[in-house]
Amino acid sequence: MTMPIGFLGMNIGPTELLVVLAIILVLFGGKKLPDLARSLGRSLGEFKKGKEEGEQLANDKVKSIVDDIKKDEPTKVEGPKA
Repeated sequence: MTMPIGFLGMNIGPTELLVVLAIILVLFGGKKLPDLARSLGRSLGEFKKGKEEGEQLANDKVKSIVDDIKKDEPTKVEGPKA
C-alpha cells in the first residue's frame, strides 16, 4: 500500500518510508528523536489552537456584519386586509 504525497506528486511505499526513517535516525540520533517528536507535537497543538482562534474571530466578525445588515433592513409593513 502506498501513501500519496500530494504536494510532491508521488507515492511513498513502506520501503521508502523505512529508508526515510533510517536517515532521520542517523541524522538526529536516538537521544534527540523524543525531543524532536515532542516539539513537533507542541507545534501542531499551537497551530490547531491558532487556527481555531482565527476561525472564531472570523465567525464573530461575519455574525456582527450580518447583525448590522439585519438591523438596517426596513421593517415590513402589511397592506390592508380585504
